[in-house]
Amino acid sequence: MINVELMKATSIINGKEVTQAEEKTLEVISPFNGEVVGKVHLASQEDTKKAIETAYQVFHETMKKMPAYRRADILRKTAELLEERTEEFARILGLEAGKPIRDGRGEVGRAVQVLRFAADEAKKIEGELVPMDAAIGGENRIGMVRRHPIGVISAITPFNFPLNLALHKLAPAFAAGNTVVLKPAGKTPLSSYMLVKLFEEAGLPKGALNLVIGNGSEIGDVLVTDPRISKVTFTGSPSVGMKLCQQAGLKKVTLELGSNSPNIIFNDGDLNAASTGLVRGAFAFSGQICISAQRIYVQREVYQTFLNQYVSLVEKLVLGNPMEETTDIGPMISEKEVIRAQEWIQEAVKAGAKVATGGNREGTLLEPTVLVDVTPDMKVVCEETFAPIVSVIPFDTEEEVIAMANDSVFGLQAGVFTSDINRAMRVADGLETGGVWINETSTYRQDNYPYGGVKLSGIGKEGVKYAIEDMTEIKFVGIKLG
Repeated sequence: MINVELMKATSIINGKEVTQAEEKTLEVISPFNGEVVGKVHLASQEDTKKAIETAYQVFHETMKKMPAYRRADILRKTAELLEERTEEFARILGLEAGKPIRDGRGEVGRAVQVLRFAADEAKKIEGELVPMDAAIGGENRIGMVRRHPIGVISAITPFNFPLNLALHKLAPAFAAGNTVVLKPAGKTPLSSYMLVKLFEEAGLPKGALNLVIGNGSEIGDVLVTDPRISKVTFTGSPSVGMKLCQQAGLKKVTLELGSNSPNIIFNDGDLNAASTGLVRGAFAFSGQICISAQRIYVQREVYQTFLNQYVSLVEKLVLGNPMEETTDIGPMISEKEVIRAQEWIQEAVKAGAKVATGGNREGTLLEPTVLVDVTPDMKVVCEETFAPIVSVIPFDTEEEVIAMANDSVFGLQAGVFTSDINRAMRVADGLETGGVWINETSTYRQDNYPYGGVKLSGIGKEGVKYAIEDMTEIKFVGIKLG
């Protein structure tokens, strides 16, 4: 067992831990109480270039030649090791990210599933035959399309799901036969360090996964612009994502960016299911989830009934120490973010909004906050709060609510509650989002379906099978028969 009370971590290149002659370190701070829970050696630009060179060599010498069954075995073994150490990983997620321990176990469970999905998909990477005789002159020819791994992948991950979102990138990359240079968020690098160790124990070749822990301002450009990188996959803010996309040039890019997810409740929807689901949908991990329910639109006939029921449920949530089993809502990632979120609440109130419940903070703990009487131009509605803040908004007609939901620069995922299947499909077709859930909240996600947004929510898809498609290149091979 790794001591996660005060953990030391470093970058890992070609299976070796890397420290600087002139030591540069970063303290990993608990968002809940400000205590130091880890100490990390920071990578330099030269370290990062070495990591990319190592990944490039290992790809050409080893990974792209590795048979599918072997890649599947490594992924399956990593899943077994991770499952065995669920409590250890859940605890580190609580310490470095402030994630409630029960949610931490949930993240580990999902991460195990991602690895198993990837192990299965590693054996299903297929091409196709092209009917050459469909064209005049194509007789006596055979055409085939084959998929090949793309090469070195640069994976840049955020703080909110530091384990599972890393595996959304790593697992399909290895399933396809690629190598990876992983840069985790500076606030949550410990779980990534532990994950690299698990992959090594499972038999992943040294240098197939290289970990660089460092400041984005110092090493980020190298991870995007180096010509040996074939693909960049990034989860984070729209501003950084757009800059990264411009820097990447002709490289493949997958961006999973922001959102302010709409959830729509019609008068024939199940109010109990909606209110219960949207408590977690809006406030899990203090709303620091890309698909967190931020805007709840309720048809006017049931608006007040829903609001009363919803506020009552929200006020029962337990706010506190993420390491305690009874805690529902832990801290936000930093005091800076809590202050910013509270300023947005106060700004909305000054403009006419009302706080139905919540709005107060203590340190990095912000009470789950429900706002009403909001307007579309308020930050809490039109921007991404990434905080435990939700706005409940009445509407009258189907056409009106589709327009309200689409009045956003984002379009990641939405939820719709109705018992009318025809309406459900009309609304799903009308919503400008990458995904729509019927009778489920926008916050629900499984790791085997295509996940990704439109507009400023990003480009490309995650979800193991779909990520593999973008982590491979198709090559045509033709044969002229004698």
